[in-house]
Amino acid sequence: MLVPVSKITRSSRDSSALNAVLTRVSLTAPYPKRTHTCGELTPAHAGIHVTLTGWLLPERKVSKTMSFFPIKDSFGITQLVVRKGHANAHLTALSELPVESTIAIEGEVLVRPEPSRRDEGTGQIEVQVNSFTLLNPAHCNMPFIPSDNQTLVNEDLRARFRYLDLRRTALADNIRKRSQVARIIRDTLHDDGFLEVETPLLLKSTPEGAREFLVPSRVGQSTTQHDGKHTPLFYALPQSPQQPKQLLICSGAVDKYFQIARCFRDEDGRKDRQPEFTQIDLEMAFISWGVDSDIFPSNTWRIGGHEVRAIIERLVRRIWQKVEEITLPSSFRVITYNEAMARYGSDKPDTRIDLEIQDITPSLPIHVQASFEDLGDILEAIVIRPSESCSFLRASEECNYENEPNVSRSVIADSNLLNWLCDNRSMDLKLSSEEHALLNKTLRVSSGDTIWLSRRRKIPEGGSTALGRLRTRISELAQARGDYVPHMIPHFLWVTEFPLFTRADPDKEFLARGRWSSTHHPFTAPMWQDIEAMYAGRIDQVRGQHYDLVLNGVEIGGGSVRVHDATMQEYIFSQVLQLSDAEKSSFDHLLHALKCGAPPHGGIALGKPFKLTKTSDLGFDRLMAILCKTPTIRDVIAFPKTGAGTDLLFRSPAAINEEVLYQYGVRPTRC
Repeated sequence: MLVPVSKITRSSRDSSALNAVLTRVSLTAPYPKRTHTCGELTPAHAGIHVTLTGWLLPERKVSKTMSFFPIKDSFGITQLVVRKGHANAHLTALSELPVESTIAIEGEVLVRPEPSRRDEGTGQIEVQVNSFTLLNPAHCNMPFIPSDNQTLVNEDLRARFRYLDLRRTALADNIRKRSQVARIIRDTLHDDGFLEVETPLLLKSTPEGAREFLVPSRVGQSTTQHDGKHTPLFYALPQSPQQPKQLLICSGAVDKYFQIARCFRDEDGRKDRQPEFTQIDLEMAFISWGVDSDIFPSNTWRIGGHEVRAIIERLVRRIWQKVEEITLPSSFRVITYNEAMARYGSDKPDTRIDLEIQDITPSLPIHVQASFEDLGDILEAIVIRPSESCSFLRASEECNYENEPNVSRSVIADSNLLNWLCDNRSMDLKLSSEEHALLNKTLRVSSGDTIWLSRRRKIPEGGSTALGRLRTRISELAQARGDYVPHMIPHFLWVTEFPLFTRADPDKEFLARGRWSSTHHPFTAPMWQDIEAMYAGRIDQVRGQHYDLVLNGVEIGGGSVRVHDATMQEYIFSQVLQLSDAEKSSFDHLLHALKCGAPPHGGIALGKPFKLTKTSDLGFDRLMAILCKTPTIRDVIAFPKTGAGTDLLFRSPAAINEEVLYQYGVRPTRC
């Protein structure tokens, strides 16, 4: 265990010994070439002379004449042994160097004494130092010491000095693992015949998703024109490579495309969101277009894109096998959007949570069922039984549900066993004792149970229901209390058959202006069984050939079969989405490509930003956060932004000089 930093960053840093060393050292002088990294030495290297380079970590004194100094590089940590005395007085200065200084040491590899050996890393050896060279001294007053794991400073300070924060072993390991996973992805897809193709980052703004980042440009303008009267021109940074990759497939030059793509989204600041993010992007030509949903049950893949499903499952299995040493099932579970919302109250359910929602409307008396049917409503319940759901019992008792106005709770006791639903004032239902008894028998209700109730529309909307959000909240509270520990085995799940169109949510209303919006993006194909309903104007009945990949309640990817028929795509733009002529003109190139013999095609992005009624997780970053077992994606990105979208290290975004703006035809307005 390392000595606390306060004991080694003492005033002796400014002592004559330290000053003498720093005076003598020349930071441009030659130094010994590194022979090994700090993470590779083993007992097989015992007795050899090595040169290591790295960052000096806090000293651990063993006695008056011997100290241990860890030295660290990006590969690992090696323990140095320094024996001090008059014969090697120059080594005494090692103790006086500031922690985090970079040094080169020469010494002999020794096998550690038996009691002090460790199996992990270089824990079986140590290096006895013969000499060292100071490469660059660290400042004596650094904002924090990265190696001090006992005193982790606040996140804003670490973000401001991210280059120091990245020296922490946990973050460095995350960056290394991210590179490993990226290589697995590339190797797997190359082996499967995919071509890695880069697509443009500077595109035209199109009305297909969230707000875009705009980039002013002087392209097409005279370099001598500075009167500020010309119309400013802008590029838009892509929210995803959606249109370029479709056009690439339409060209016929590429049958299978992939890219680890950088994407951008100008969202309002949210916790653990990044304005720039990475997604694993795929597109394939000549993919299937679905099956007869009347023949196959809802727990099967009834849409097109079987080929996409197969490659993604193969890719994910390979990642988990190589990184986590976990063997995943040969195929992942499939569930429709309607079933996910009915059973779990979420379109990205965590199926590890052993709480399911029940529609209890069919168990109610006929006259009560009729009142619900007339309004298009249903009554849902979560029953928490002490005998079956003890992990969630205390969390259920303490759960605050004031923010869910359509949720109520009934605690069953002998005194209210035959009137608990009538006593629930928020439900305002009338049942006799006999009807209560029949309901209790159907639901297996007994004294001691807790019943959560919620009334909602029969046709689900959006990404979650009131009981779905409550279910998640109870599990989080139980986990925080230590009553519930989620299964360690990952639960992968495909969610399919989403509504193709929805009314825009408040966050995206600026795009839809009250019209129908694409649930995911306007290029998603309808299920072939619902094409007739779409052309007949029954928009709310149309399901899309979209698929989301969910892991433990986190959506890590989404994709779809695309519309490859220009007439259908034009109908969606004009008649369903009601785009203006100016808005449709943004897609002229795509429509023309579809008219030139475009093949059926589809794809997926692990992290797709187009969902207008849903919040999409950020793909590769989120996937890495799961693999690195960290709650925040900022821990797996080398230089992340804050939740508000600012960069404390590079101090962006920042104001631009008005003279520069003037050259782009942009004039700042002052209120």
